[in-house]
Amino acid sequence: MKKIIDGKRYDTETADLIASTESRHNHGDFKWWHETLYRTVEDQYFIAGEGHAMSRWAQALDGNSRGAGSGLELLTDIEALEWCERNDIDADVIAEHFAIEDA
Repeated sequence: MKKIIDGKRYDTETADLIASTESRHNHGDFKWWHETLYRTVEDQYFIAGEGHAMSRWAQALDGNSRGAGSGLELLTDIEALEWCERNDIDADVIAEHFAIEDA
């Protein structure tokens, strides 16, 4: 997936894949979604996502209906770390990509 945001190209083919997660809904469920966190060579984090009609990635269709969709969203370093924690990404993966302190 490629997208231009503020004059900069974000491309899932060239960015580093950090982690992926998806909803616990069956793939055929309207609430199903899948997201992947990436980091560019310029250290910008972004999520590429896709999902069905009742997911955050849904697209408006003709009339009042919604259908499956996909998109790309930029994240700050803090938001990317929070995304990892919220989605229960492996601790070693998180520590590899973010500055983590011992408790």
